[in-house]
Amino acid sequence: MNPVSPSPATRPPPPPSHPDDETADRRHPASLIELFIAFSSMALQGFGGVLAVVQREMVERRRWMTRDDFVEEWAVAQVMPGPNVINLAIIFGSRHFGWRGAVFGVAGLLLAPTALVLSLALLYAQFAHVPQVQAALRGMSAVSAGLIAATGLKLLPSLGRHPLGWRLALALCVLTFVGLALLRVPLALLLLGIGGPTCLLTWRRLGAIEAQKKDAR
Repeated sequence: MNPVSPSPATRPPPPPSHPDDETADRRHPASLIELFIAFSSMALQGFGGVLAVVQREMVERRRWMTRDDFVEEWAVAQVMPGPNVINLAIIFGSRHFGWRGAVFGVAGLLLAPTALVLSLALLYAQFAHVPQVQAALRGMSAVSAGLIAATGLKLLPSLGRHPLGWRLALALCVLTFVGLALLRVPLALLLLGIGGPTCLLTWRRLGAIEAQKKDAR
């Protein structure tokens, strides 16, 4: 006798998806207005540094990017001239809506914060000498450092999927940190001395991986 299939009500629930499998749940901005509002929200939350806010909003909350996507595109935004988050807004906006997306993304980042910063600048000019205000600003620097460190730890798992392997990728991260934070090597030299060879190695590794896939077929 064939076993009776369990009814939908008695079937066990499907196993939970792997936490790193973000591609299947990726979403996209529905309109230019949504894009503008999203970047305005990120800009208004970015007190002391916007990196942690952008990563949380784009990857964890809105799911417009995976962690791997964010690491790659933030790296591109960093090596380009200009503010990192502005470059990211141009890249992301233009990918989804062309030049209009780039304009709306940058406008979202600049309009509301510009008005807010001008207002705060007027207030700061009046109260900059107050000890409590000076202490609050110094305390904010510690919070900013904590946000950046926490974001870096969140993005570490993406090194495991890097074409060069997590060991070499982690070694390059440590080498860059030592050069920038301890040896005070200029950023331009680090980009040329470490970033250039790393891009070349990754490009060659990706080519080798594609060749292996073709041979396997």
